[in-house]
Amino acid sequence: MAEEPVLIARDGRGIATVTLNRPRVGNAYDAALLEALIAGLADLAGDASLRALVLRGAGRHFAAGADLDWLAKVAEYPPEQAFQASLATTTAMQRLNEFPRPTIAVIQGACFGGGCGLACCVDVALAVPEAVFGLTEVRVGVAPTPISTQMVQAMGVRHARRYAVTGERFGAAEALRIGLVHEVVPAAEIEARLEAILGEVLRAAPGAAAVAKASLLGANGLTLDARQMALLAHEGWMQRASAEGKEGLRAFREKRPPTWCG
Repeated sequence: MAEEPVLIARDGRGIATVTLNRPRVGNAYDAALLEALIAGLADLAGDASLRALVLRGAGRHFAAGADLDWLAKVAEYPPEQAFQASLATTTAMQRLNEFPRPTIAVIQGACFGGGCGLACCVDVALAVPEAVFGLTEVRVGVAPTPISTQMVQAMGVRHARRYAVTGERFGAAEALRIGLVHEVVPAAEIEARLEAILGEVLRAAPGAAAVAKASLLGANGLTLDARQMALLAHEGWMQRASAEGKEGLRAFREKRPPTWCG
């Protein structure tokens, strides 16, 4: 039986834990994971008893971005199907970013590409010192358009521009400096720190917290409407389907440098 790509558990306090569950590929997302994440977030958003959401990755890594084998297949899809695949990524990020309850991510191991997008979309991001980050899409000829708005919200334009165009990797200390994560906590202490933050969340009136979050995003133009999401998705699939995008994904699968590396 195939593993569930997303696991969701609730406790008696009203805390939901959402776990990305493809540990054999570093929790890289494909169509099934995105579909399960979007559906799970929609279900949880409608739960009046929910107080907070914790996002995790199963195994050694938090989230290694998009599954490149899946992206290679998507690059060959007809236009409408390719657009819908790209829109799924944009939708998952938007649903998490605008989720009506406090959200906390616990980050370990690799946090690449869309994994950084998920980190940008939560209210509180905790990372262990050994975590490694990178907006690595450009290294394989694709662009991080589905997460571009949330990247700017979290890191600011200056830092987002640097890492989106270089694709370089960086450590937890740098992620903290640029605002991608809020705290770097030793692995042995991170669960206690998570519990402390959840304790603070439970002291806040849930309705007031929801209004505060919606106001901060809405009043500052940080929410996405359907047209904006469609534009981001369109840019993403056009680059992915380009000759450059196909070459980058092919080179990754063949374990060789892409042609633009010389």
